[in-house]
Amino acid sequence: MENNKIAIGLDIGTTKIAAMIGRKNEYSKIEVIGIGKAKSLGVKRGVVSNITQTIQSIQQAVEEAESVSGVKINEVVVGIAGQHIRSLHHSDYITRDNADEVIDENDIENLVNQVHKLVMLPGEEIIHVLPQEFKVDSQADIKEPIGMHGGRLEANFHVVVGQVSSIRNIGRCVKSAGLDLSEITLEPLASASAVLSQEEKEAGVALIDIGGGTTDLAIFKDGIIRHTAVIPFGGNVITDDIKEGCSIIEKQAELLKIKFGSAWPGENKETEIVSIPGLRGREPKEITLKNLSKIIHARVQEIIEHVYLEIKNYGHETAKGKLIAGIVLTGGGSQLKHLRQLVEYITGMDARIGFPNEHLAGDSEEVLSSPLYATAVGLLMKGLEKGAKEFEQVEEETIIDENSENYEEEIKPIIEEEPKPKKKSFFEKFTSSLKDFLDNAE
Repeated sequence: MENNKIAIGLDIGTTKIAAMIGRKNEYSKIEVIGIGKAKSLGVKRGVVSNITQTIQSIQQAVEEAESVSGVKINEVVVGIAGQHIRSLHHSDYITRDNADEVIDENDIENLVNQVHKLVMLPGEEIIHVLPQEFKVDSQADIKEPIGMHGGRLEANFHVVVGQVSSIRNIGRCVKSAGLDLSEITLEPLASASAVLSQEEKEAGVALIDIGGGTTDLAIFKDGIIRHTAVIPFGGNVITDDIKEGCSIIEKQAELLKIKFGSAWPGENKETEIVSIPGLRGREPKEITLKNLSKIIHARVQEIIEHVYLEIKNYGHETAKGKLIAGIVLTGGGSQLKHLRQLVEYITGMDARIGFPNEHLAGDSEEVLSSPLYATAVGLLMKGLEKGAKEFEQVEEETIIDENSENYEEEIKPIIEEEPKPKKKSFFEKFTSSLKDFLDNAE
């Protein structure tokens, strides 16, 4: 029963929390069967700052997704971002006991586990260990070493590191909302899997995901992740500046940005004016669109320059590191008018807006393919890849009551239909160790 494989992506963002439930259809495309979103009040710049509010928002988003889909959620894949994320490069090797046997998954797993043991700064923890190229004995630049002969297996790794406390807080929120955490994924990686095509990853591409509180960057070249970074500001700083610059309240600033905002000041004439109602009987305020776009332009320019610096640090200007496919912009902030033109102007690279419809089923609602949901779609894909557990389609009435007398009988059929346990991937090992970590921290 392939069709019963259901997974849930939970995107805990600074402006919104989105829960997306989906499964794969017969063409291996993703069919979203439920989505719920809630305003995120307890997250600042991608990091949880108010546990209680975050738990409430998660519950609200999850309940909405459950009621739309009729599926009970108990396990989610969560994204992590924030200022504390950094990435580093590391190479490591193992010497194999028996060089006559071919290299298999276990060898790669041993090598990855070895990297997981790296000593980090106090309070930091490894989130992802992503192999780049392998080297077998003295043969370099191997993409897939499985099936080869060799005594020494070496690899370069892209290691993503985050703060233990921030990871734990996310885990705590998910757990307290009554959910299990099946995996934590770096948000830019999730967004990348949702909006980038394989050709772009081969040619070299930088994905810029402009969220409310953070701007995430993921750079691919030759099909492999080369660089990740999280820049600690996004769309919210633009709104704040409009609020300050025009002396209006945040809600109005956000609306102004979305409806009339543009990243290119030359567009608006001096005569274009928006009138904003004053508070409680005060006179309405008049704001020229030229001023508005000047404010937005200054902020956006700053964000893009920060990102461009990271792209340069990666080595975009070297012949080997050239990103032929340029830049893909996604996230809610990418919907700002004329943003693409400004990015092309500042960086001199081609840019496009990335919609997460690459892997969605053809008949998906239009809302879902909005750049807003790039991360959620990516997290959902991660969950489905992981060989999502089979969930029972739970109708509203058949929610199991632990206190009922037939509890044993009710729960039996569900347990029997569990799929056979598969060999754990190192990811699952990491998450199960994280779960133990959280349980012991209670």
